Amino acid sequence: MGSLSVTISLPFWHINVPETERTPQCPPFLLGLNPKDLRTVSTPDAEYRTQTWEEVCHLIRTNNLERFQRVPSNLRRYKAFTYRLGKIHGSIANFVLRERLRWDLPVAPRGAPFQHEDDFKILHNDWPYGLDPRIVHLVVWTKFELKAVSSTGDLTDKAREEIDDFVGKTFRSRMPSNQVMWFKNWAALKSIHAVEHFHVMLFNPDPDLIREVTNGDVPQCDKADL
Repeated sequence: MGSLSVTISLPFWHINVPETERTPQCPPFLLGLNPKDLRTVSTPDAEYRTQTWEEVCHLIRTNNLERFQRVPSNLRRYKAFTYRLGKIHGSIANFVLRERLRWDLPVAPRGAPFQHEDDFKILHNDWPYGLDPRIVHLVVWTKFELKAVSSTGDLTDKAREEIDDFVGKTFRSRMPSNQVMWFKNWAALKSIHAVEHFHVMLFNPDPDLIREVTNGDVPQCDKADL
């Protein structure tokens, strides 16, 4: 007589969680996930494939930014972290302004875009995507507006040129240009709407360069005890 094989499917909130830490009910920070995040959280880490530098460049060049994703267990930690921030600070934007940027309200620039160093700040992306570990993901936060075309939400030609000049002076002047990419999320993909920012991806940069431009910043994912 043949043996029967029985497969027991776990609730999605038990995936990537040690058995001793599993809860009968779905944690509040995982309620109401969009389809993409639900799919990611439901995936075992062992089945996740990191995105390569070539894939990163392709997604940015083709504006397929929604295809960036986090390692499943890190997305879970990110959701728990932001849920807790909302309870403590009222919103992620409040936390970023108070604790990460330490900018006072109202946020107003001293001059034209990138004219004054205190009108922008470069920090690590606190919860980077699931990329090749040689890729460093930075966020450039600005007190000035990154002007967009109202009909499309895409950057104006002038704003795009200003950002590209800044990225060129700050990064491409100090490392191979084909190892530097930048992008600005369109509105639907932004997790923080209240503070202007854009993203810079660097492949295998000199750690001293990163320490210099971020003033020794450490991403929150390396500090969060969740």
